[in-house]
Amino acid sequence: MQKVMIVGGGVGGTTVLKLLSESEVFSIVCMADTNESAEGMLAAKERRIPTVTNWSMGLKWDLDIIFDTTGDPSVYKKIKRDMGEQTILIPGSVALIMTKLFEEKNRLISKLENTSAKMDLILNTTSEGMVVIDHEGFIIMFNDSAERASDTKREDVIGRHIKDFIPSTGLLRVMQTNQKEVNQEITLGNGMELITTRIPLVNADKEIIGAFAVFRNKMEAVQLAEQITDLKEIQTMLQAIIQSSDEAISVVDDQGRGLLINPAYTRITGLTKTQVIGKPASIDIYEGESMHMKVLQTKKPVRGVNMRVGPKHKEVIVNVAPIIVDGSLKGSVGVIHDVSEIQALTHELNRARQIIRTLQAKYSFDDIIGASEEMKLPIEQAKLSARTPATVLLRGESGTGKELFAHAIHNASDRKFNKFVRVNCAAISESLLESELFGYDEGAFTGASRGGKVGFFEEANQGSIFLDEIGELPANIQAKLLRVLQEKEIVRVGGTKPIPINVRVIAATNINLEKAIANGSFREDLYFRLNRMPIFIAPLRKRKEDLRELAEHLINKINQEYGRSIEGITTAAIHKMQIYNWPGNVRELENILGRAIIFMKLNETIIDIHHIPDFIEEIPLKQQEKILMKPSGYVSGKPLSEIIDQYEAEIIQEAFHTHKGNKTLTAKALGISVRNLYYKMEKLKL
Repeated sequence: MQKVMIVGGGVGGTTVLKLLSESEVFSIVCMADTNESAEGMLAAKERRIPTVTNWSMGLKWDLDIIFDTTGDPSVYKKIKRDMGEQTILIPGSVALIMTKLFEEKNRLISKLENTSAKMDLILNTTSEGMVVIDHEGFIIMFNDSAERASDTKREDVIGRHIKDFIPSTGLLRVMQTNQKEVNQEITLGNGMELITTRIPLVNADKEIIGAFAVFRNKMEAVQLAEQITDLKEIQTMLQAIIQSSDEAISVVDDQGRGLLINPAYTRITGLTKTQVIGKPASIDIYEGESMHMKVLQTKKPVRGVNMRVGPKHKEVIVNVAPIIVDGSLKGSVGVIHDVSEIQALTHELNRARQIIRTLQAKYSFDDIIGASEEMKLPIEQAKLSARTPATVLLRGESGTGKELFAHAIHNASDRKFNKFVRVNCAAISESLLESELFGYDEGAFTGASRGGKVGFFEEANQGSIFLDEIGELPANIQAKLLRVLQEKEIVRVGGTKPIPINVRVIAATNINLEKAIANGSFREDLYFRLNRMPIFIAPLRKRKEDLRELAEHLINKINQEYGRSIEGITTAAIHKMQIYNWPGNVRELENILGRAIIFMKLNETIIDIHHIPDFIEEIPLKQQEKILMKPSGYVSGKPLSEIIDQYEAEIIQEAFHTHKGNKTLTAKALGISVRNLYYKMEKLKL
């Protein structure tokens, strides 16, 4: 062991004293300083090291090394002159270096202890159990979570071989293969099941110095995996909802810094993620105060605030609400509505309402009332025609329900989701009819709108157009309509370019088209185009058995219109109405019932015979006699339906005889279709 004397009890000497005192190589035999109260002198006395006030007194020891920490060159020279030949003198500069090295050592030790303490804290606070072994397989670390997961105390396992603790351990295998093993199942000696991940420990020279395992109770791991899966699904769903939403969304944290925006936000404000995320909530505001900051201050939502945002100064309406989790404010979420989009949507809504009011097909076959044979045939014909693109010609007297049939045909067709345009050919002046039907180009005539106008046929493209009162069309329009039906294209007024269209035409008339063709007021070729699927709708006088059902349906309709609650109609009132000939058909029936309901007292709920006007008196005497006349072959006790069938059979037979068995002429004379004639002949067994 080297015998050492330290000269100088100042900071340098004290540091050397402390440094050498911890060494097993050096033995300090003396501490010298002229000041007995110097720091180094006191430190030496505490360590029971001899002290002298004159360094020469220390030469009596057979010294190997003398440290001169005084920094005085004269002292250094004297010591060098008087010391022994085998003694080594270390000057103050070297002592200073040693002092700094000592300080650095202490600093590193302190840092290492700090780091070790932090590491221990981290390892012991983590929820994962952790065990570490050295290269020989002995346990050198066992954290708090490992104690809980394995139900074993740390002091019982530290220093033990891993095989003694976990016989089936794979840590030794991991060290041999240098391969990580992830999410492996293992069972402890006490039967506890764990999920573990094993990793080899490798130093800077790529030498394996041990291994460690991270593990968790299997049941906890399964529950955690399920929770993570659920959270990921929820997160993915929320992100998908936010990113795909047409509503502009922005989210800020509790300090008002941007966290999230979606594409709709960028579209409305013109600001990208890099301009918003992490920036103050007011970054997007051009006019107004930040509603995010207001909500964060008050913790209360705000609704419908008008602002201007972004570089384009977009006018918007803002709704912002706080995000509160477990009672703590975490941020706020804002939804931005573009005012111009709201205005456009309002305009579109109003336009849609107009279209619905004017173009929508409101009725279906369920709205056509009638169980009589005279109504079954046209209903079946209409249902059949609805399944084809064929042109339909509805014929019948005014008020029989031709428009109702047109609505029902459109709604039962494959065009029901497209437009249904209604045109009353008799209600539009002849000078405007062509431009209304087919449209016009810009400059076609004086007063024409800029850009031209779309006609009814173009508007109904891919849908249906209902041409009511088709028999009232002027000759020049008839020719143009014929071309539309033949070529499936229209030419606007003032235009030259044909426009292809795909429109289902449903026409209706109450005039005798055959007579109109004969007198030259209606084109025969157009008649044949329109008459591809003719449907004759019987007048009310020919289907009086439907009167009750019709009356009850109309009463419900009038109740809704007038705010009444009429419950029904008596049989006597129905019988009174059956005497009448109903020249105005169902429309007249609705007027009669409406008038009756208006004059009924508020406490009356049933329409009776005295509520029905005495329109029998208005029927000419001959007509009454004809109506009340008993048919030939009347037999007392027979039901009315059989008597009517018998009378109808006699009339048809007389008509056959008159027209010498010609069915076409017979049907024409009786005012029914040939198909209807065949139907009646089969029914009456003629």
